[in-house]
Amino acid sequence: MDSGPPLRDIGCFALVARHLSFSRAAAEMGVSQPAASQAVGRLERVLGVRLFERTSREVRLTPAGKALLPYAETLLESAAAFSAEARRLAAPASAGVRLAYPPLVGGLAARVALRMARRDPPAEVELRPAGRAASLAAVAAGEVTAAILASPFPRDLTTAARFHVPVSHLAVPAGDPLAALPRLQPERLARHRVLVPRERPPGGMWTRLAARVGPHRQHVVAGEIDDFAAALDLVAAGVGLLATPSLLVASVRRDDVAFVPLDAGDLRLTYALAWQGERVSAGLMALVQTVQECLWTR
Repeated sequence: MDSGPPLRDIGCFALVARHLSFSRAAAEMGVSQPAASQAVGRLERVLGVRLFERTSREVRLTPAGKALLPYAETLLESAAAFSAEARRLAAPASAGVRLAYPPLVGGLAARVALRMARRDPPAEVELRPAGRAASLAAVAAGEVTAAILASPFPRDLTTAARFHVPVSHLAVPAGDPLAALPRLQPERLARHRVLVPRERPPGGMWTRLAARVGPHRQHVVAGEIDDFAAALDLVAAGVGLLATPSLLVASVRRDDVAFVPLDAGDLRLTYALAWQGERVSAGLMALVQTVQECLWTR
């Protein structure tokens, strides 16, 4: 069976035709100009036609070269598609990636899943919204590949792709006099209760906030406050005021809640992707890279 001319020679012909220059085609292929000229010469001898008119000043396609160029480009595209599909089929089957995350960063989790699905080879990401305690338990049990966690981070987990979410506002009931203020200082909250979680790890945002408002103004509402959007229901019901991340302020609109800028120092939530260090896989590494890419391009 006649195997026809080598793909490399056909590729050289297509590059010379694109640039109308043997030197530029050779540079793109990473070969010398004589090597590119020899490849085209071999192809012309095999085909029995002249593909280019060469002068000292220019290179032009012959009528035969113009007629054959679309076929060459189609052949090269098919060969590239053939190789890509072979790589996909040769790749080990993926068990998928499972990602736990707090609802506040759901937008990031969704972008990660979408980008992972567009990778080559694609990877399906199962998203699992969960609070801190549930995420830690899932990582420890191997139920998820990794989790996006707020600091402080457990020492037994490996972390990467850290990012910060400023906590810049205080959510107050829409009809409260505080809603009319341009800014709020902690000392203005003497007659108000500030919602805080029971679990406040040292060094975390909730510990710093509690130190600013004082113990007599804290109102514990749950073991954790991971779902800030749901906690706004408590604000609207008059249970207390809520320190609110800027990410939520920019995305939530409610008639019964107002967001007032808060002067309480550098309050911010720090998040990172965390996983068990001994459970490294190709899916995990792809997930780490994808989270970093999403943070860089947000």
